[in-house]
Amino acid sequence: MRTIEGSFIGSGLRFAIIASRFNDLIISRLLDGAVDVLTRHDVKQQDIEVYRVPGAWELPLIAKEIALSGRYDGIVAIGAVIRGDTPHADYICAEVSKGLASVSLEQRVPIGFGVLTCLNLEQALIRAGSKSGNKGADAAIAALEMANLLTAARRSLGMEEN
Repeated sequence: MRTIEGSFIGSGLRFAIIASRFNDLIISRLLDGAVDVLTRHDVKQQDIEVYRVPGAWELPLIAKEIALSGRYDGIVAIGAVIRGDTPHADYICAEVSKGLASVSLEQRVPIGFGVLTCLNLEQALIRAGSKSGNKGADAAIAALEMANLLTAARRSLGMEEN
């Protein structure tokens, strides 16, 4: 039996990180976690570019433009949607999730999902580097592993790399 899996070695790979500005108290911590993980896994600082968008809603559009460029092996999407008194957060979360998944599938570029969907600020802080780890770091390591897995899978399947 042969197993194809991605490695956690980032040398020679390029990543785009898309980070929303809304909820920057949380976003800055998630962004730091993502950059830290990538550089600890041998991605050079000059091979990481950060794109800032107004909020989570704008993540899929810039993700698609980035993916279409062909310049990156992976994308990390970082945002934080915190529920308020209306169902607004539900609509944002659903469409951002669908949009990012659609871009990843259509463009065949891995997107690490680092968009928090929390009921309150306390939950977001817990996921941005305290009790529950750092979800920005988790998204970056997933994008790194998937970038390597796509290369390995394409090689195994005899496909040219795109």
